[in-house]
This record gives sequence, C-alpha cells and structure tokens, in this order.
Amino acid sequence: QVQLAVTGGGLVQAGGSLRLSCAASGRILSYYTMGWFRQAPGKEREFVAAIKWGNGDTYYAPSVKGRFTISRDNAKSTVYLQMSSLKPEDTDVYSCAVDGQDIRPQLHYAYEYWGRGTQVTGSS
Repeated sequence: QVQLAVTGGGLVQAGGSLRLSCAASGRILSYYTMGWFRQAPGKEREFVAAIKWGNGDTYYAPSVKGRFTISRDNAKSTVYLQMSSLKPEDTDVYSCAVDGQDIRPQLHYAYEYWGRGTQVTGSS
C-alpha cells in the first residue's frame, strides 16, 4: 500500500502563486509515475502534470504549460506542483496520484493510488 498526503491549496488572487505538495509513504517502488489531476464538480478529471520518478521526465497539460512546474524531492518522496500566474479557470480540486508502473502519465485511470484532493481557488 502507498499513502499520499497532499498539502497546500487555498485561495489566491488571479496572477498569484501557490504550491501543492504530495508526500508518498508506504511501499514505494523503485520506478514509478506521479501525477497531478484536477476536477470540478460535475466535470471529468483533468490531467495537469506528471513526473517520472526514475529519469525526471515531466509532462504538462497545454493549459498549464509555462505556468505550472512539477518537481520531486527524492529524499522526501515528495512531489510538488508550483502554480504561478493562476487564473480563475484553474479553480478546482487538485489530487495527486502514483503508480508503480511506467504508465502513460496523462491517463487518470492508469494510476493505482490517490491522495485526498485539495481545493485551489483563483479569484478574479
């Protein structure tokens, strides 16, 4: 089992910044994918960003590329999502996920473990 603890989130003015953290614990596999997704009520879960733990390759949704940065801290088994230039349309519940396989990072159904979501609100 893998547990994911998500921290961060909150209310920020448009144009502001926010950082989310996702700390993994439990049975950590040596090679895996960690991703961030967001979802608004009544809408489908949307891919935001992902990182391959082994080689550090990163992936971004076009809507956040250039504004959001995903990174990892190997020693802390933690992945971060630095969000800058936030827009009102970034308002969503953000969740992190991890899988022990080399999965396609954009596919939410490919991830096995999920952390609890955190609300991010970009006010206009």
